[in-house]
Amino acid sequence: MRAVAEDEAALVTALKAGDESAFALLVDRHAAAMLRIARGYVATTEVAEEVVQETWIALLKGIDGFQARSSLRTWLFTILINTAKKRGLRERRTGDAEFAAFAGTTVDAARFRGADDRWPGHWRTGSAPLPFPETPEGSVLADEMLAVARSELDRLPDKQRIVVTLRDVYGFNSKEVTELLDITVANQRVLLHRGRAAVRQALEAYLSEES
Repeated sequence: MRAVAEDEAALVTALKAGDESAFALLVDRHAAAMLRIARGYVATTEVAEEVVQETWIALLKGIDGFQARSSLRTWLFTILINTAKKRGLRERRTGDAEFAAFAGTTVDAARFRGADDRWPGHWRTGSAPLPFPETPEGSVLADEMLAVARSELDRLPDKQRIVVTLRDVYGFNSKEVTELLDITVANQRVLLHRGRAAVRQALEAYLSEES
């Protein structure tokens, strides 16, 4: 943890000094995830790319005032999401710009327990995903399974994709995600659970076909 903090402090110092290589490193680290997140708020990939560019410009303009009250990564994504929301309010169809509590499910709702159950939202008996088999060919299938997972992630409803991307692809914790997206812990949990379940189901189907 200390090494990460020292690395970030050095990166911030370099950015404030106008070090182009430091900026290039930051772009390499975050650009792909930024585009994926921005795309969840705006109507087209082209607009998402513009949002990312606006975010980089805002970072360069504001880096001298960065006081490390949060991590550089959190600060960067806060700028990104705020910028994307503003663009989304102007350019997306009414109602889609706001991050809603629930997204459309991509997994059969019958696999989950109902609201009146003791454990609402959990898997029903016999409906939980099966564990992936540990077989010698597992390593051979790894790249193909990763491609399937990425494809399914791209197909998720925007709200689920944003949460799953931040949590599972980019490593933000629950508290960071709820603060970045201004949603409740419960909403974050539901979106994450449904998104993960959809990706898992796609992998189940793929393994079933392979077997």
